[in-house]
Amino acid sequence: MDKNRYNIYSKHLIEKFGHKVYKLPVNLPGTCPNRDGILGHGGCIFCDEEGSGFDALPNNITVREQLRQNKSYFQRRFNARKFIAYFQAFTNTYLPLEQFRNNMATAAQEEDIVGISVSTRPDCISDRYLDVLSGAAEKHALDINIELGLQTVNYRTLQIINRGHTLAEFLDAVHRVHRRGFEICVHLILNLPWDDMDDVIENAKVLSALGVRYVKLHSLYVVSGTPLGDMYRRGEFTIVPLEDYVRRIITFLEYLDPSIVIQRLVGKGPREKVLFCNWDVSWWKIKTELERLLEEENTWQGKKYDYLNGKALKW
Repeated sequence: MDKNRYNIYSKHLIEKFGHKVYKLPVNLPGTCPNRDGILGHGGCIFCDEEGSGFDALPNNITVREQLRQNKSYFQRRFNARKFIAYFQAFTNTYLPLEQFRNNMATAAQEEDIVGISVSTRPDCISDRYLDVLSGAAEKHALDINIELGLQTVNYRTLQIINRGHTLAEFLDAVHRVHRRGFEICVHLILNLPWDDMDDVIENAKVLSALGVRYVKLHSLYVVSGTPLGDMYRRGEFTIVPLEDYVRRIITFLEYLDPSIVIQRLVGKGPREKVLFCNWDVSWWKIKTELERLLEEENTWQGKKYDYLNGKALKW
């Protein structure tokens, strides 16, 4: 981590690949088993119809064309040379197997692609789909990353937000992905109204114990037209103040394995339909304040990472 207070993703990519690497978002039409009736209806209470892929090209554009348009943009703006194909929206391993295979093959064959990142749900990880990724990795010498939406390790909160799975499915997915040698990025929302600081700490401990490689943090945003939006309008829950959220991030980092790379500290919601997002404060200002407090309090990622490998025996 050198002089940084946490393990920064952009620096990690330079160390890993020898130069800057940029993600090319791919937005595909789709659904998830929590929407189409297999597991439930309506999806997670915070998820809108765009499936968290709002910051991407329209989903009616082909995979190849999305990759090339986004690549051209990054090449013009940043003189970028190497890229990760990022299948972002919805549940990408919930597509029919052959369609998934074709999508991965298209990305793998694109020039200057060094890796593929697949966003999905823990209950949509199976050996058949991992076989496809293993084949692409071996044939094209690609780095494979699986992004798992967990949000919280609190299984009672998972029920409230209608995730459609529990912690067990997440654990199974992590073990299956790790057996393939792929890296894992876990998505967490640290300020779910039904979680407290104990849950924040347990999030860090579980991810550390499982040896995941990356984590993405996201403050809760509220979108109109979702069950959470309706609950927000009715005043059925309270969102913690910004100061408390920043404190949750600091505590999370303190308990997190210092080798885990932080891909994101603060997210953002869709521009048009959002009812609440980041306390109406720029994500950059929140990040700046967080880094100021880490410095002021002389704390850092992993400061309290002392609970594994027989903690009781250390005394």
